[in-house]
Amino acid sequence: MVTPQIFGRVTVLTADNGGVMPYGNTVVVRGSTRTLVIDPSLALEPGTVAADLVFLSHGHEDHIAGLRHFDVPTFAHHLDAPAVSSLESLVDQFGLPADARAEAIRGLSDDFGLPPRREGVIGVTDGHVFELGDVTATVVHLPGHTPGHCGVLVEPDSFFFVGDIDLTSFGPMYGDVHSSADDFLASIDRVAAIDAHWYGTFHQKGVIEGADAFRERLGAFRAKLYERERNVLEFLEEPRTLAEIVARRFVYRPHVSAPYVDTIERRVAEQHLARLIDAGDVVESSDGTFARTL
Repeated sequence: MVTPQIFGRVTVLTADNGGVMPYGNTVVVRGSTRTLVIDPSLALEPGTVAADLVFLSHGHEDHIAGLRHFDVPTFAHHLDAPAVSSLESLVDQFGLPADARAEAIRGLSDDFGLPPRREGVIGVTDGHVFELGDVTATVVHLPGHTPGHCGVLVEPDSFFFVGDIDLTSFGPMYGDVHSSADDFLASIDRVAAIDAHWYGTFHQKGVIEGADAFRERLGAFRAKLYERERNVLEFLEEPRTLAEIVARRFVYRPHVSAPYVDTIERRVAEQHLARLIDAGDVVESSDGTFARTL
């Protein structure tokens, strides 16, 4: 279910569907003494690749589904280690109502093969270095999508894996309970400032060669967040309740139906409203409605 692509001592195991959710592109870094696997995806089959270490860019199901194939030391940023370690903790971050939560737990168990518990996940911090012999892999904290979302910079091959800063036309996703649009924007700035030869994404775009080409696509990706914000502001030409804003759908298209949609729409709307209120562009009235100030 994967096709290997080689970039120096980095191999990207590209999912046969191009990395479209629920699949993704797993990264393998082979040093002279140890091999690191990053984000073992649902596309992996038993025996696809051997590893001495595994690192998870963050605690979402599509990034950890293939972890069941490995019995080696496993690492994640300490803020996301609980979601990697516990199915309950992973679902907690979605903020779902009780009926949708139960459905999500069943689906993650059945469709992604996630166990209730995974013991021994080691939490690390920004700048942690995996020494692999003649190769290093350095953790770069890029919060926003989740609090502990990280990239990994591989040297001397100059390969920068940026996880779910994935450059898709869908744009940044910051719909979890602890996601942050502000942090996501800061992380985009941090990624843009790091020069690399190759930039790898977990989903559809795959590997981009060259900093200029990457930054051009990154700019379009960033612009999607501001487009949503402008659309919210335009919608508030007359007073609207939060429920009306959620129903208007600024993230998902109207035909999309899933238990998580309203929860994500609400979380995204709340963040954009807070940003617009802080900027003085929107006011909240005593009756609980929101309207633009100009």
